[in-house]
Amino acid sequence: MTDRAVHVVRAGALTTVQDLGRPGHAHVGVPRAGALDEPAHRLANRLVGNPEHAATLETTVNGCAVRVRTATLASVTGAPCPVTVDGRPAPWGTAVRVPAGAVLEAGPATHGLRSHLAFAGGVAVDPVLGSRAGDLLSGLGPAPLTEGAVLPLGRPYGPPPAVDAVPHPGPVTELVLPVVLGPRDDWFTPTGLRTLATGRFRVSPASNRIGLRTEGPSLERLKDGELPSEGMPLGALQVPPDGRPVLFLNDHPTTGGYPVIGVVPPRFLPATAQAVPGTPVRFVPRRARGGGR
Repeated sequence: MTDRAVHVVRAGALTTVQDLGRPGHAHVGVPRAGALDEPAHRLANRLVGNPEHAATLETTVNGCAVRVRTATLASVTGAPCPVTVDGRPAPWGTAVRVPAGAVLEAGPATHGLRSHLAFAGGVAVDPVLGSRAGDLLSGLGPAPLTEGAVLPLGRPYGPPPAVDAVPHPGPVTELVLPVVLGPRDDWFTPTGLRTLATGRFRVSPASNRIGLRTEGPSLERLKDGELPSEGMPLGALQVPPDGRPVLFLNDHPTTGGYPVIGVVPPRFLPATAQAVPGTPVRFVPRRARGGGR
């Protein structure tokens, strides 16, 4: 077995291998998957000299720890957390040299939910449909990490760029999510649409990589019954029978029968990766350009 590998010492609550995902397969029922906090994933790779598509480890809440088999360059980005190498403090948000046999640990997030660990050369598990991303819904790609697992690393791509400081957006104190209304906003009453715009929602603890569930008021329906299954894009804001919106994230199902009141543009989704349960959510509905009833 190659010496370029990491051995999982502590898997954490949920740590998965992620890259930029496998878009383009929704027509055959395959979700996109990929890093929820894509900017953090891209930054972690840049810090160690990888291309942005290289696979990283995405942790949830309490981090993870791995032992490297050969000296490597690593970085931790995303949710700020204590970083150690063999128990000694190491910097977060910059490249760290990890000696052969040492344990790199990303501890519990001090705020936010998900951190990204990158290694020079990337995590080189076998790709599935062109991606190394682990998909919780379909089961495609590598399974979530378990203690004792060994993950191969690729060959380093080259020296990392010089970086003076790493920007960080800070804690997510409120999610403000624009919503382009449609295609099924006409299934809701004017009161329901007002509730979407003015209701006090918050992130539910039941949220995961599949969808961000909300707690708060229910959206009043105009039409009863459900739809035949139809396509669901990334960012779809689906409303199940309890009336509380669910925002579809990277591992979401590609079809569904509950009405979609609107769609959140993908560029606003990375913040959801760091929104802890209880975070206030404010939806800002708008019509598509040229739209209207």
